[in-house]
Amino acid sequence: MPIGVPELLIIAVVVVLLFGAKKMPDMARAVGRSMRIFKAETKTMRQEDEAEQPAAAPQVPVQQPAAQQPYAAPQQPYAAPQPLPPAQPVVQPPAPQVAPPLEQTQGRADNR
Repeated sequence: MPIGVPELLIIAVVVVLLFGAKKMPDMARAVGRSMRIFKAETKTMRQEDEAEQPAAAPQVPVQQPAAQQPYAAPQQPYAAPQPLPPAQPVVQPPAPQVAPPLEQTQGRADNR
């Protein structure tokens, strides 16, 4: 959903109302300066990358996707899996104690 002209105008009016007309030129100047600094830094980074490129190690050729590569035997023979350590016995927790049904408890009260 692209932003159209009416939406941009509404955003501009809200910004002017929030920040005031006096601060707008200073803000625009600050944005321009920061963009100029950003462009200079990216240009410097590109120049440094280009200077390092010939000194870098030779590039590794790009491998073809697996579907296009011919079948190749594995480099190492198949290794047998390592035996698992002996299993520890599983200790079951004790069963929870449950109160007797209400019918049994009411009978005891009558017998006393």
